[in-house]
Parts: sequence; structure tokens; C-alpha cells
Amino acid sequence: MVTIYDIAAKAGVSAMTVSRVINNTGKISDKTKVKVRRVMEELNYVPNHMARSLVLQQSNLLFLLITDITNPFYTTLARGAEDAAKKHGYRLLFGNSDESVEKEKDYLDTILATRADGVLVAPAGDPSLPHLETLRKHRVPFVLLDREVPGMESDVVLGDSKEGARKLVDHLVSMGHRQIALINGSPYVSSARLRLEGYREALKLNDLIYDEGYVLETAFELRNDLSDIEAWLDRMDPMPTAIVAGNNVLAVEVIRTLHSRGVKVPEQISLVCFDDLGPYSEIDPFLTVVAQQAYQFGYLGMQLLIERIGQRGETGIPWKKIVLPADLIIRRSVTLPARLSSLYPLYGD
Repeated sequence: MVTIYDIAAKAGVSAMTVSRVINNTGKISDKTKVKVRRVMEELNYVPNHMARSLVLQQSNLLFLLITDITNPFYTTLARGAEDAAKKHGYRLLFGNSDESVEKEKDYLDTILATRADGVLVAPAGDPSLPHLETLRKHRVPFVLLDREVPGMESDVVLGDSKEGARKLVDHLVSMGHRQIALINGSPYVSSARLRLEGYREALKLNDLIYDEGYVLETAFELRNDLSDIEAWLDRMDPMPTAIVAGNNVLAVEVIRTLHSRGVKVPEQISLVCFDDLGPYSEIDPFLTVVAQQAYQFGYLGMQLLIERIGQRGETGIPWKKIVLPADLIIRRSVTLPARLSSLYPLYGD
């Protein structure tokens, strides 16, 4: 392995001079810099960034921990985070927790081992609190994305989940729907709780009755086993004329389940959801959605994180909370209830 001593010997300078050229510190003439860098290229020298981080107490590495990279929302979010990190001279690593606190814990160990300067994290849920406390104990700055965790104060970038749910329900009501169901994420996820609150408030404001049987609390993640959705459809009586899905993954799973039963969307049941399907939505615009500003989630979250890294060691700086509005995009997945066909196929009759 080529070392700075090899570079120094061939360039005819001291090892300290080579180190200063690599780290861009000290007063070195342009002529010497050019000579040293030419030798580095000739010997294919790769700087040891880990060793450098031990000396400078800064790795220039940031970590993005999200819950589901297959979800277009998080894919776009990651793009925004990467762009902001690169703009400020940082390299970005990322992990995918799959909504699992156990997997999240494994990534936490990796984050500490790599000596990342900071973490941008969409927590798996409320049980993530000990993980965040560990980051704080080790003085690793972090910013939360999309979800808050009770008991942990921090910088956070959120979407307006409650208002988004109200917009979806209000749209369905404006189309004549009165029996509206909700399939949502886990109650241990703050965004899911807010979406349920918005759903309930919108029903009340529209003089509609809240029925617990019309609500399924499951996981936001993609799954192969759709039995919980099937059982939920079977026990609802009467069947809703419309369904609100807590995210795009759940919406797709509802469509899969309904199609397996020969039920068409929107001809027989209307469907709306949170989050768009990214570039795929442009191929065949279909789902009516409340679209969150995914790119801004990542970009603004990364800016907050870099600011917090720069303030490391300072005290009394207030936490920042950014709430991004969501836009209702009306497409073809909602029809008037009067156009609905018989719902008997849902019961297997």
C-alpha cells in the first residue's frame, strides 16, 4: 500500500507537506501542490479517509436511514438528500430498515462504526427512541424525517399528514361518497396516527359516523401476504364505496387484493392515497393522491443536519420543525357512488 512517505520520497518533500496537500491545509506553493498531486496520481495513491477522520474528528460522511427504498417517496427523498450532501462536500451512505426496529439497530451500530458526522433518519416508529438516545449519547447529530418519536426532541421535517387526510376524505365526500374506509400504517408510527386523526376529523366535519370496523391498522411496508387486507374486506358490512390508503404501497396492495376478487377500481370501488408513485404515475395517471414534497423532505432535512453539525458543541440552539404542505392531485381512481356495480364479489358470492 502506497503511503504519504512514499509520495514524499518521490516528490522530494516532507511527509508533512504531503499531508498538508491532501488535507488542503497550511501554506503550500501551487508549484509544490502540483508536483505532489502528480506523484499521487502516478502511484495511484488513495487517501485513508478513516485515518484522516480520527485526526480531524470529522469523516465528511453522512448517513441516510429510511424505511423502504422501494417506495418512490423515499427514492425521491434520497435524491434530495444526496444532492444537498454533495453540494456541501459530504459523501452519503444509506440504509433501509424495512420498518424493522431490529434492522434499524444494526444500522445504528454501522453508523457509529463508520464515525458518520450525522444521520438523517426516518425512524421505524415509536420504539426507535432508544436508538435515537444512543446517537445523542455519542454526540452524533441527527434530523428526523417524515416521523416524530415521542420523548425525543430534535430537528424534524414532516408532511402535513392530518391536513392531507382531510383533503382526501373531503374529495371523496364531494364526489358523493358516505361510506369511506381507511387502511393505514401502524399506530406506533406518528404519521399514521396523524392520518387517522385527519380522517376522523374530516368524517365528523362532514356529518359522517366513524366506524372502527372501517379502519385497518397494518404496516406501510410491501408484503407478499395480503391475508390481513382480505380479512378486513370480508368483515366490513356494508362495504365502503371508497377507501383511503395511508400510503402508495398500501394503495397498490388494496388494488391487488380487489383485482384478485374481480373487483374493479374505480368502477366498483373508489380509491385514494398518500404519496404519488414517482415517475410511474406519468405513464398512466390513475391514482388520486395527496402528493408530498419528497425531494424537499430530503434536501431540507440534509440542510438542517449540516447546520446542526456546524453547531456541534454549542448549546441552547432551538430545534427546528418544518412542516411541508401536501397537494391533492385528482385523477381517475374516484367515481360517483351511483356508478358502482354490485359489491357481492367482495364476499365471494
